[in-house]
Amino acid sequence: EGGKAMLVGLGKTDKADVHAYREAGATVVASCKKVHGGELTIVFHDADLASMTSFAEGMMLRDYSYDLYKKKDDDDEDINLSARINCNEGDAMALSAAIDRAASIVSGVHLSRDLGNCPPNDMYPMAFAEKAELWAKQYDNVKVEIIDYEAAKRHGMGGLVAVGMGSSRKPCMVIFTLNGDQKGRHPMLVGKGITFDTGGISLKPGANMDEMKYDMGGSATVFGTMEALASSGYPGKVVAITCMAENMPAANATRPGDVIKGLSGKTIEILNTDAEGRLVLSDGLWKAGTDYEPEYIVDFATLTGACVVALGHEATGLWSNDDDFRTRIHEAGNDVGELAWPMPLLPAFEKEMTNSKIADTRNLGAGRYGGANTAAAFLKQFVPSRGEGDDAEQITWAHMDIAGTYWGAKTNKMVNHGATGVHVRTMVRLITGE
Repeated sequence: EGGKAMLVGLGKTDKADVHAYREAGATVVASCKKVHGGELTIVFHDADLASMTSFAEGMMLRDYSYDLYKKKDDDDEDINLSARINCNEGDAMALSAAIDRAASIVSGVHLSRDLGNCPPNDMYPMAFAEKAELWAKQYDNVKVEIIDYEAAKRHGMGGLVAVGMGSSRKPCMVIFTLNGDQKGRHPMLVGKGITFDTGGISLKPGANMDEMKYDMGGSATVFGTMEALASSGYPGKVVAITCMAENMPAANATRPGDVIKGLSGKTIEILNTDAEGRLVLSDGLWKAGTDYEPEYIVDFATLTGACVVALGHEATGLWSNDDDFRTRIHEAGNDVGELAWPMPLLPAFEKEMTNSKIADTRNLGAGRYGGANTAAAFLKQFVPSRGEGDDAEQITWAHMDIAGTYWGAKTNKMVNHGATGVHVRTMVRLITGE
C-alpha cells in the first residue's frame, strides 16, 4: 500500500535478448535513484533464467557511485537499494546461484571503476601496489609481488624506468598470481598503469588533462579481472602484470631524442614522451612471455587517441597475432555486451615502427595516420616466441586499446559517469567460458 509501480519495456519481442534485460535492470536502478526509492519487487513476464540473471546484473552494474570524497548529503546516487525477484519456485536456487556469481564478477567491475576514479594524488604507482597487497590478504590462493623502482632498474626494465623517472613517485611493477601452485600453461594479462599522464616533456594541452587519471585503466581492468576470478572461485591459474608509472616533466625526465634499452634488450628511440604507455607495456609483455608459461597474453591499455577517433566510445580496438584468438575475444565481448572491434596488424605498420636510424625500434610512427595500428605494431615486437630456429612461434597475443571505452562512454546505461570497468566481464567470459 502506498507503493509505486514501474513498467519497464524491453522493445520488440525479437530484440528482447539478455542485453536488453541487462539494460532494463540498469534503467530500473537509475530511475529508483532519481526518486530515492529503497525497496522494490521485480516481477517478470515469461523470462528465462539467463534473462533474469542479466537483469539483476544490470541492476548491480548501475548501482555504483564513487562518493569517497563527497559528503553523504551531497551525493544523490548514494541510495541503498534492496530488490526481491519473483520467480517460479523451481528456478529459485539456480537463479540465486547465478546472481551470486554475477555479483562476484560485478565486484571486479566496481573495483576497476574505483581504481580509475580515484584522484591521482591518492592513486600513484606504489599506492596501487599497496592496495593490491592489502586486497590479496583476503584470498589464500592469491599472491602479489611488487618490483619497485630500484629492482626495476636492476632487472633492466628500461621502458618502465624511463617513463616514471621524472616523477617523485617512482614506478613499479605489480604481479598478481591466482592459483599459482598449478602447473601448465595459463592465461596471462598485462595492463598499462599510468596513474597520471601529463605527456612528460612532450606536454599535453591543458584542456581535459584531469581525465588523464584514467590512463591507468588497463591496470585497473587487470586488477578488476583478478578480483572477479578470485571472488567467483575460479579454480584455474591466471597471472597478471601491471606496469605502474606516473609520466611527469622534470629535469631528470626522459627527453625526445633519448634512446633506451628495455627488458627485451632492444633499443628504443624516444620521439615523443607522450607515447609512453607502449614503453611500460614493452617490459610487461616481455616479462610475461619469458618468465611464465602463458597459454596466451592479453594486454589492456588506454593507449591512443587515434583509437577513439576510429571507434569513438562504443567499441574497443582489438589486435591479435592469431585470427582465431581475436575472434574468441570478439565473441566473448559480444556475449556480455562489451564490444571489441577487430583491427589490422599489417606488415607495413611493423616496418614503420622499426624504421629508426639509431635504434632497433621507435616509439612513434612516421606520420599522423594509423596511430592506433602503429602502436599495436610496436607492442607486437615485444611478444616473445617459443621454440628455436624454424620452429619458433610467437606466443598467442592480443592487444585491447580501451582509450575510448574505459571512460567517456555516454551511451552505456550501466555507467552514470567516470570509469566504466570495461572488459572485466569479457575476460571472465574468455577465461572461464561462462
